[in-house]
This record gives sequence, structure tokens and C-alpha cells, in this order.
Amino acid sequence: MDETAARAAFETALATHVPAFGTFFLAKLLGLEITFPDDRTEVRFTVQDFMYNPQGTLHGGMIGTVLDIAMGHLLHHSAGAGMTLEMKTQFMKAPRHGALLAVGRFLRKGRSINFLEARLENADGELLAYATSTWRLLG
Repeated sequence: MDETAARAAFETALATHVPAFGTFFLAKLLGLEITFPDDRTEVRFTVQDFMYNPQGTLHGGMIGTVLDIAMGHLLHHSAGAGMTLEMKTQFMKAPRHGALLAVGRFLRKGRSINFLEARLENADGELLAYATSTWRLLG
């Protein structure tokens, strides 16, 4: 593991995070760039070796986290704060490096319960993982 890069990512996250959507510590640590084109969320990041599992691929927990962020940020941006009631993630191919894109979309919007999906792709548009989830709006 490149300890210098890992320490730099941690120090940058500590120095720049704000406890808000898009700028919270974990988003800063992972280097997430979050945008909202049209009716979707796009979360871009580059795989770093401190994100690996012992097999040398992007850890499934990192993938799940990014997919959850893509869906949660879209819900917050479109309808307000919510909480994940359930989430199913399917892993298609283990990414090892490069720039990745997670795209979150609504499957169905409701007054209190919402259904979303997110897909993780590499720079070639190859599907690496996807998740579906159910969310409850808060408040």
C-alpha cells in the first residue's frame, strides 16, 4: 500500500471536510466528486490502493458505500433527508484500478417510501456492480 498517498488522502479529508452532503469526511477521504445532472446522481472517484481488500481489488464495502452515497445523495437532493431501509448489492466484476462512475436513479418516487438504484461502471462503461434500495423520507 502506498502509505504516503493514504496519509495524504486522510489529511486532506480532515482539513477539508464539512459535515454536509457531498463534503462529509468519508466523501472527502474517498475523493468523491458528486454531481446531479438531470434526475440522477453521478459519483466519480479513482480507485486507490488503500481501498483494496486483501485480494488486491476494490473492497466490496467501498463499492457498497459509493452506491449507497449515490442513492442517498439523490434522495436528499430531490426530496429531502432519508434513511436506507434495505439495500441489495450485486457484484459483477472486481475493479482493481482506474476512474469509476456510480450513477444513482429513482426507480419510483413516493411521498414517504422511495425506491432507487445505482450502477458502478469503469471508464469503458463496463458494469462492475449495482444496487437497489428502499428509502424512507425523514421529517
